[in-house]
Amino acid sequence: MKKAILKAVVWILMLLCFCGVSFPHFAVILPSDDIIEEKDPKTIILRLYFMHPFEQEWMNLEKPKSFFAKIGKEKMDLLKTIREIKVQGKKAWEVSFEVKRPGDHVFFFEMNPYWEEAEEKFIVHCPKVILQAFGKEDIWEEEVGLPVEIIPLTRPYGLWVGNTFRGMVKVKGKPLPFCRVEVEYFNEGKRVKASKSPYITQVIKTDANGVFTYSFPKAGWWGFSAITDAPYKLKKDGKEYPVELGGIMWIKVREMR
Repeated sequence: MKKAILKAVVWILMLLCFCGVSFPHFAVILPSDDIIEEKDPKTIILRLYFMHPFEQEWMNLEKPKSFFAKIGKEKMDLLKTIREIKVQGKKAWEVSFEVKRPGDHVFFFEMNPYWEEAEEKFIVHCPKVILQAFGKEDIWEEEVGLPVEIIPLTRPYGLWVGNTFRGMVKVKGKPLPFCRVEVEYFNEGKRVKASKSPYITQVIKTDANGVFTYSFPKAGWWGFSAITDAPYKLKKDGKEYPVELGGIMWIKVREMR
């Protein structure tokens, strides 16, 4: 009898530990294609999510605070063009965009604050993705002015499995040393199974110059999320809470065939 009770207690403790595992949130911006050539369809669909990418679990994403495309020196406001969609019953957004001219297209948005009850904090993520059109490279390494931003030091498209990506995390234009960078695979269809929870999210720290490095083990979309605390707090029910700022970048990787 005592052994049975002890075994039950152990199982309950294990269950509580498992339930206590908290996986990172990612704001996501994914285009239907990241490299457009003459033979390709010129209209792409961009989808905006807030989710756990590896586990394919969605949260509600309220309408973003801002949403832009930067093409050359032009900055286009896309916020009024997005339409609400539902994924797993959760609120998400999408937009159709016609690619008309050569060059890098940088798409980025800023979330409205998301209240995370379990961690008692607000989350504000600023994701971006870079699309190349008609063979012209021009602005992929430039900043777009997000509160926290990953600046690619490796061209962020045309990457094979096994290639290494380098990026620099900046806050207000200055490199952020020893910053935590979380990396997750957009595990479409849940085809990849993680044997244990640390495999779900890879973790890197930037060096003294704010630079991080990662080598891609698999084809698909990969998200990099540079996390830091905001220099301000937000109120909820009369009490102030911390704000997590995340600069996020999404990169497509392909198999070499």
